[in-house]
Parts: sequence; structure tokens; C-alpha cells
Amino acid sequence: MDLGAFTDPDNLLAVFVAVVTFATLMTIARPLMNRSNLEARLKSVSSRREELRRKSREALVAAKGGSLRQTDEGLYKKVVERLQLSRLLEDPQVVEKLAQAGFRGPRPVSTFYFFRFVSPFVIAAGVGFYLFVVNDFGLTPMTRFAASVAGLTLGYYAPNIYISNIAQKRRESIVGAFPDALDLLLICVESGMSIEAAIQKVSQEIGGSSIELAEEMTLLTAELSYLPERRQAYEGLAKRTNHPGIKSVTTAMIQAERYGTPLGTALRVMAKENRDLRLATAEKKAAQLPAKLTVPMIVFFLPVLFLVILGPAILRVMDMMAANGPA
Repeated sequence: MDLGAFTDPDNLLAVFVAVVTFATLMTIARPLMNRSNLEARLKSVSSRREELRRKSREALVAAKGGSLRQTDEGLYKKVVERLQLSRLLEDPQVVEKLAQAGFRGPRPVSTFYFFRFVSPFVIAAGVGFYLFVVNDFGLTPMTRFAASVAGLTLGYYAPNIYISNIAQKRRESIVGAFPDALDLLLICVESGMSIEAAIQKVSQEIGGSSIELAEEMTLLTAELSYLPERRQAYEGLAKRTNHPGIKSVTTAMIQAERYGTPLGTALRVMAKENRDLRLATAEKKAAQLPAKLTVPMIVFFLPVLFLVILGPAILRVMDMMAANGPA
């Protein structure tokens, strides 16, 4: 097998351009191909409701001498238990981080620890194989070894980066539709509905704007029904979203239930604050736009502009020089 095709800079550049083009096309076409999976997400939340109900029943059994235990018998779980990865790669906030990204239950925890253990070796082996076997780019052995170690470090942090990116996108989707959800919740509460019925109704209506927010509000309804304290349900929503605006809303709802203050007044104030916060975020992004467009304009727009403006003049000068040349 000829390795020249893998080491040729022209081929590498062509592969890079093809990957970038494919990623651009997928980014543009994904919103058109993405179908609403609200029903499936709400169905998963209903399974969470059943899980909470099952826990409450098992808790009663445990109080009478039984045991409450969750099982995960997948391959990842067996590897994690055999190598004791949960102790070796212990992360006290892993459950909270996965919940912020939308992953709940014991299975995502085992999957996270498994890939956090495997990905450093896989990426380091891939980098080392390419640099030592396929193409060394004229680098010294020590430099290639350092690149492999850098791949090892990147692989260790790659799962955390992946989870953080998913959590960030999920948080943006939730925060974008949260002020509208508060307005709908305020209308439902002031019309005489209970807070559980109001949240359930809003979760059904807000699904077209944000499936993630509809999922969280449906889960909040389930936790309000089955957790021993309503405060735990509100605090769970604040931890899963990890946003100051939502934390302030949950705090206001906890205080309204604790001290008996009108919930409609608190929701009206919180809705206004969240709308102002969303507007301030949009203004901040708009203020950052000129600075972010500077480099793309210099690299992409200005050369094309100069070519369009100066191109005809240069061609005319070249024609004149050719006409005035030696006969």
C-alpha cells in the first residue's frame, strides 16, 4: 500500500476542505431535516415519573427492612466496576454535569467513566501511529512523543468538553424560551390553576419553542408529585439548568410556598427580570459582533473587494502595456 497518498500535503488539504464543506452543509441542512421529537422526549420524562413512583414504593419497602438498589448491567458498567474507574477517576460533580446535559440515571455515569478512561489511550495511539508510521512531518522523535502525550491529555479532557458543550446548548435553548414560559405560567396561576397543573400545561405549550424546557418542566411536575419535599424539586430544576435567572425563579417559588406570599406577584416580577436578562444578553452579543467580524472581513471580504475594484483597472493597464510594446 502506497503511503504517499496519506503524506501528500495536497491530499491532506483536499481532505480538510472536504470535511469542512461537509460540516458546513450538514450545519445548514440539519434544521431542515430535524423533526420535532417532543413526544419522544416527553415519553422519556414520563418514564422518569414512573421511576420516581417506583422509588417511593421501594423506599417504603426499605423502611420495613428491604433494600433500594438501582442496577446497570451494561458492558460499560462491568468495565467500570472491574477496574474501579469510579474511584480512580472520581468526579463528585459528574451526576450534576450529566443532568445539565440531559443525561439521567446510572447508565450515563458508567458510560462517562468508561470513555474518560479509554479516550486518552485511543487518541494518543492514533496521534503516535500517524506521526511515527504514516508521516513524521520532519519532526524529531522527542517532538512526536510530545505530540502523543498532548493527545493523551486531550483525550482525558475530551469527555468533559463534550458534556460541557451539550450542556451549554441545552442551557441556551432553555433560557431562550424561559421568559415566555413564565408568562404562560403566570396566566395559568392567576386563572386559578394549581402550580402542578400550571407547570404541566405550560410544558405542553412550550414544546414548540424549546423541547428541553418542556422536558424539564414535565420532570419538575413529576418531582413535585413524588419527592418528599417540594423544595427538592425546585432545587433540582435549578441545578439541572445552572442559570442565575432560573435559580432566582426557583428561590422565589420556594419562598412563596414557605411564607405564603402570592405566587402570581413573584412570577410577574421574575418574568420581567428574565425578559430584561434576555434582552441584555442579546445586546451584549450585538455589541460583540463588530469585533468578531473584523478578522473575517479582513481575510474574506477585503481581498474580494479589492479584486473587484482593481481587477478591471489592472487588466486595462496590462492591455495598454501589451499594445504599446515592441511591434
